[in-house]
Amino acid sequence: MRFSLIAAAVMAACSLSATAFAQSESTDAPPPVDQPYAGMLTVNVDLTDAGKRIFRSHESIPVKPGALTLFYPKWIPGEHAPSGPVQNVSGLIIRADGKQLPWRRDLREMFAIHLHVPQGVSQLDLEFQFLSPGDGEGSNFGASASATPDLVDMEFNQVAFYPAGYYTRQIQIQPTVQLPVGWKFGSALEVDNQSGNTIHFKPLSFNNFVDSPLIAGANFNRVDLDPGANVPVHLNVVGDAAKDVKLTDKQLEQQRNVVKQTNLLFGAHHYNHYDFLLTLSDHTGHFGLEHHQSSDDRLPANFFTDDDMHLLAASLMPHEFVHSWNGKFRRPADLWTANFNTPMQDDLLWVYEGLTDYWCGILTARAGLWTPDQYRDSMANIAAEMTYRTGRSWRSLQDTADAAPLTYYGSESWINWIRDTDFYPEGQLLWLDVDTKIRELSGGKHSLDDFAHAFYGMDNGSYVTKTYSFDDVVSTLNQVQPFDWAKFLHDRLDYTGAELPEHGIERGGWKLVFNGTQNAEEKAGEGVRHGANLAYSIGLVVNQSGRIGDVQWNGPAFQAGLVPGLTVVAVNGRDFSTDALKDAITAAKSSQAPIELLVKNVDVYSTVKVDYHGGLRYPHLVRADGKDLIGAIVAPRK
Repeated sequence: MRFSLIAAAVMAACSLSATAFAQSESTDAPPPVDQPYAGMLTVNVDLTDAGKRIFRSHESIPVKPGALTLFYPKWIPGEHAPSGPVQNVSGLIIRADGKQLPWRRDLREMFAIHLHVPQGVSQLDLEFQFLSPGDGEGSNFGASASATPDLVDMEFNQVAFYPAGYYTRQIQIQPTVQLPVGWKFGSALEVDNQSGNTIHFKPLSFNNFVDSPLIAGANFNRVDLDPGANVPVHLNVVGDAAKDVKLTDKQLEQQRNVVKQTNLLFGAHHYNHYDFLLTLSDHTGHFGLEHHQSSDDRLPANFFTDDDMHLLAASLMPHEFVHSWNGKFRRPADLWTANFNTPMQDDLLWVYEGLTDYWCGILTARAGLWTPDQYRDSMANIAAEMTYRTGRSWRSLQDTADAAPLTYYGSESWINWIRDTDFYPEGQLLWLDVDTKIRELSGGKHSLDDFAHAFYGMDNGSYVTKTYSFDDVVSTLNQVQPFDWAKFLHDRLDYTGAELPEHGIERGGWKLVFNGTQNAEEKAGEGVRHGANLAYSIGLVVNQSGRIGDVQWNGPAFQAGLVPGLTVVAVNGRDFSTDALKDAITAAKSSQAPIELLVKNVDVYSTVKVDYHGGLRYPHLVRADGKDLIGAIVAPRK
């Protein structure tokens, strides 16, 4: 009996200890306050092993004794999802006065760590590595390949923690970066001094630190895109080969025109200087990420040397440049947060991204990167894709924005039915609808360009973010041209059904048609991607190996039993190729026999018969009745 009592006492003590320990593992972080953090953080990032995809970070954080929570940035502006690559952080050791301190990860918030700062300690020293993913690894921005033996593309949110309890704009940090010998760099960060390949940058807020990525490499080119201007704009290019980073005279003129036409569009700028940071490599992720005074643009190595690639990717840098105004200077209120670990809400992404996408296409044409015909090809492809968006029957355009944190990095399978980030392409159609409606109502006196001036053209030179709401957008549209814009927008944003709700192409004097000939953009895209987009005919998209990437929900291929992930092995009894499949679709137009496909599902083979006889169908815009408003929209401004 005495043994039982002692055992019970021991078990109770252990239980109390475990409870206290568990509580210490999940301690709520203090809410952020808008007041300066005492002292300045420093971070020294050693990139000399960047070729091995190892970024070494040494960070110092001034502290006071007691409980402390450190955050690793989670919600990165522009990524629209909780995508901070904390999974790539390793080797974290925290020291105080040279002694290693224990720390615990929060059990509910994986981006937070808790520790206790001993009495008499005024500074913590953190040491860790960011292990950049390899070629083909990772699926999102910061968690995709960003280094090769010849270059590195680093986002500073990858290599720093910050103290909880403060607005990040109130935390100051001074960065230092060490580069491999002989490498040159580009960044919106301002240099304090440089010794060899060690660069000391000027102190700045943690907000602007995260907002200022860096590229560096052995093959580097820097060109002035606005010669003689008081506010400089530069294009910085790194690549795996010296030949890839050079622009032709024509390409340089086109990039300069992007700057000129964008400034004319908005009538003001919101940066002290601007740096395009362009990485050209076949061994990094390919995307663009906006920043206030720079943009992180990553494209295949042959962007400047292959005409098809240049055509397909020409609008990326204009898109990210527009974000300096739309997304950075003016930002939806729900996307502005006090720090990088407060959840963002994406309900206005159809403005943030959709309107940016609309203007980037227009600016690509106004700058001469696209001809008017190439712009119309782009819009034809977008209109066709959205017309065939089967998922509109259940998911509204508004919900594609609301659900962005769930869908941003999803699979391309069933994309027509799931609808992931349609606020980009359908957003273009929405804002073309708005633009042409303004022009129609005003008799050509006003346009969406006037909205650009009114909404983004204030406070010239300032890059202090000004937030906005849906009502602010509607109010400014009414200043440009009185109309029931709230109803106009909601009728399109909230719509579910079979029909495309936007009609800007028709109001702009054009109409969407389909025939058996590819437009120039579709042809270039097929050449680059080495697949076939047959969504508007047989109802599937397939790569050169026969793997099906998407199937139109309830389309001919779907009705025959095809789904994404299957592999087409043979077409009408012969080996698969995209040409063979196209030939079969063409032949079926004059035959009543179905198209027979031998398909493989894991290790099971079967034959399916697709009863389709409509021939190949590719989208085009052709002139219709009325004024050519689209032609007026893409005409360069003077």
